[in-house]
Amino acid sequence: MPVSAPQQPYAHPARLILILSLTPTVGLGIGRFAYSLVLPDMRDTLGWSYSAAGFMNTINAAGYLAGALIAAGIVKRFGLAAALRWGTLACVLSLALCALTGNFMVLSFARLLAGVGAAIGFVASGALAATIAQSWPARANFLLSLFYAGPGSGIVLSGLIAPFVLKAFGPGSWWIVWWAMTLLSAAMTLPLLLTSFGADGDIADATPVKFAVRPVLIYLAGYFLFGAGYIAYMTFMIAYVRDAGGGAAAQSAFWCLIGASAFVTPWVWRRVLAHDNGGSSTAIIIAANAVGAALPLSGHSAVLIVASALVFGVAFFAVVASTTVFVRFNYPPAAWPTAIAALTIAFGIGQTLGPVVTGAITDALGSLSYALDAGAAMLATGAAASAFQKKLAQT
Repeated sequence: MPVSAPQQPYAHPARLILILSLTPTVGLGIGRFAYSLVLPDMRDTLGWSYSAAGFMNTINAAGYLAGALIAAGIVKRFGLAAALRWGTLACVLSLALCALTGNFMVLSFARLLAGVGAAIGFVASGALAATIAQSWPARANFLLSLFYAGPGSGIVLSGLIAPFVLKAFGPGSWWIVWWAMTLLSAAMTLPLLLTSFGADGDIADATPVKFAVRPVLIYLAGYFLFGAGYIAYMTFMIAYVRDAGGGAAAQSAFWCLIGASAFVTPWVWRRVLAHDNGGSSTAIIIAANAVGAALPLSGHSAVLIVASALVFGVAFFAVVASTTVFVRFNYPPAAWPTAIAALTIAFGIGQTLGPVVTGAITDALGSLSYALDAGAAMLATGAAASAFQKKLAQT
């Protein structure tokens, strides 16, 4: 089905998309991934097993899955802008809850809330970003890459703050980190509340278009495996770096390298993302992600860990961009929120299962290397599955 560009191009698309990128910056870059930075201190202080630590990311992923399931309906009822704003505010509230208590149940609820808010915000902001990018077809893929660099900003900022707060205040100071993340996220939410995104009802008010699962089943399977595989790396690599002798500076540098890699994603993958050829772009990028995840398994040397962070980071953020590009190439604008939500559901199921499974593997076998092995294997399989996705028939 051919996609037509909106009749009225947005005057400042790059500025609007950069503001929209604050939604995944807060919901994903901080709301989800900053947990990995405080996980070692929380596990030591609160006496958690690796399974319990992994559960906190599992419950976050379960919330993300739940949010993805209801996102299209919320967008339809309230519009894109309202959905992304309320989703982001829910993430800020969840961060504040994490700072207030060490109670396992309350923390679990906070991580669940963060997942729900992040998914709703991501689906709404992703659909709006795709709409804005479509008004400038020649630069559409580049503009979408700017949006998906958003989580990298959150990772860099949290990486510059969390390890040094923990070092300054000592063991048991994980809750201070959560307060710092809360204040940072609240500040970044303000532009989302104050910016007008124009006719954001265009998609929400359009006639609904059915989303058929069968034609993209193999693609959904590949994205599911990506969700399951990447989360092992992002959950446990900071602990892996610490266990290898890396202090606050090493942990911060590693995390910031992953986040900073996002900023070169638009240039590194520009030609790959331009391929209107089914799942080939996604397959190539997930394969690179698998290589990055596998590098630490060869040893603990600084060179390998740095290379891993760079390769993983530059591919990680491009995978999600490639799925939105796939949606833009293969579906009409009215179907974008539903299609993005369907992909987010597949991703959400994968990342729900990933942390608790890899955490249990680590507890059973006694080494984080086994969790990273499993994650890299799932990424490689996801790349292979995505490669079989054909371009959808045009009507």
